[in-house]
Amino acid sequence: MGSRIPTTVLTLDAEAVRALKVGINFVKNPEDRKCFIIYKDQDGVRACRNQCKHQGGLFMKDIEDLHERTVRCTKHNWKLDVKAMQYVNPPDSFMQDELEIVWKDPSVGGLELVELNPPDPWLTDPRGAQELEAGEVTITYLTHACMQLKLGQRTMLFDPWLTGPAFARGWWLLHQPPEDSFERLCKADLVYISHMHSDHLSYPTLKTVSKKRPDLPIYVGDTSRPVFWYLEKSGITLTNINVVPFGVWQNIDEHLRFMILMDGVHPEMDTCVVVEYKGHMILNTVDCTRPNGGRLPTGVDVMMSDFAGGASGFPMTFTGGKYTEIWKAEFIRNERKKLLNYKAQLVKSLQPKIYCPFAGYFVEAHPSDLYIKTTNTKNNPDDLNALIKKNSPGITTWTPKPGSVLDLGVALKDPSRKAGQIESPNSAKTYKDSWDFSLYLDELSLAIDAEFFQHKSWIPFYYNWAGFKNYNLVIRVIETNDDFEPVFGGYDYLVDFLDLSFPPRRPDRAHAYLEIKNRIGVMRHVVKHGLLWDNLYIGFQNRISRDPDVYHHRFWNHFQIELPTTGPDWDLFLQKL
Repeated sequence: MGSRIPTTVLTLDAEAVRALKVGINFVKNPEDRKCFIIYKDQDGVRACRNQCKHQGGLFMKDIEDLHERTVRCTKHNWKLDVKAMQYVNPPDSFMQDELEIVWKDPSVGGLELVELNPPDPWLTDPRGAQELEAGEVTITYLTHACMQLKLGQRTMLFDPWLTGPAFARGWWLLHQPPEDSFERLCKADLVYISHMHSDHLSYPTLKTVSKKRPDLPIYVGDTSRPVFWYLEKSGITLTNINVVPFGVWQNIDEHLRFMILMDGVHPEMDTCVVVEYKGHMILNTVDCTRPNGGRLPTGVDVMMSDFAGGASGFPMTFTGGKYTEIWKAEFIRNERKKLLNYKAQLVKSLQPKIYCPFAGYFVEAHPSDLYIKTTNTKNNPDDLNALIKKNSPGITTWTPKPGSVLDLGVALKDPSRKAGQIESPNSAKTYKDSWDFSLYLDELSLAIDAEFFQHKSWIPFYYNWAGFKNYNLVIRVIETNDDFEPVFGGYDYLVDFLDLSFPPRRPDRAHAYLEIKNRIGVMRHVVKHGLLWDNLYIGFQNRISRDPDVYHHRFWNHFQIELPTTGPDWDLFLQKL
């Protein structure tokens, strides 16, 4: 990747430096209006961007801080100790990316804030844009995050989720894929899967594909948590999975190449992709919170990204304390507005010729999740498009229905970029109105009667396998029915993660506490197969209360990302009884 490139992001003259007060200073660059945080004390000066590493929110002064060293994020109340550049809420989470302080010559005075950035890898071996013929490059929307790209003689698909649920049973497809979607997938020359979340890596979809074409070429990034970590246990045969390094062009033929980039917030699992054909770039940032650390190619021909929000159990699944229906509705409304503004600003900064919002078309369709469906409102792509048009009138937006096509060669020849947008046939169905619930829910329920659940000692066996400890948190886990009422014969237990014990009652010492009610079928399915807890949390399959009301990053990060890749050995467990 080469050495990092220094970029000056803020310059302060001698007078501005003298004006810095002891403690926290919020300083804006008058040229681009970007905001920075500068901390000053007797030990010197430290600085960073005014941007939370969690989801990009802005920091403000923390009124609870009596020592003038902590700022609070306006999005999720994360707190950053600027003196240490360490997040303190949630505890034990991220370090903030720090800017270099470069002092000017004493005769002049002043300082510069310098950001050390990696080189832009897409600039390696640059290729000039060649003219495209009509039909040479087309983009067809199938459903959710799944796009089919025709690039000369090749076809490429993104994130094929074409059937079944995601996150256990919490998400279902909103849009009806075209009838020939599986045929298109099976005939693809290459498939890019961005990350392991099941609305992008869909095992029900790949199970169908593997029966017809197990050697389908699939490309994923070299994340620390392997994208296909569960493949062997899934029983699905796929023989042509290619794990590629970040920031390196993958040449498919003389005209087509692509490059996978990591996410700056979740590099262990999230990626995005740049596809180039005859010098024309298509950028797909997928679900990345801060794709490639915020450095992306500008002026691409097509950019696509998520837009909808709602891909979290927070706050809909939380109960008690401040989590009233009024508070939840206001929080969700503000979050969706912030997300729209962030996406519109990102699009404005990158100036693509055409922008497409996608990867947000899921619905909580099962009747037992009606509360979530009603509460978890999502952004409308038309609202984002209107905001982009207002802020960046030169950018064309494209919001396709399933089967709609963008002919890039035609669009680029039209000053308005509107030509080349081909709507799906009137006979094509846009929205799904039925889902095969029983097929997938019955499969989940099979775990309920697994033999090892007859023995309470499965609890310490499972949590010892999980490997999370030395953290002052106690959780109570309650198995429930679909209405989150305790089930007869279900387990109700405590786990103390400080010493990984399983006490009959909460300890007397001060400790953080979570009460988690999990639907029994999903919880036992997750436990049996060693699956990640995003099935429970992102899939809305639990209800949570906490005291104090603090997000425990270490706990959730472990159970949603860092569980062992090899599942619990329940046969060994039964043998040792």
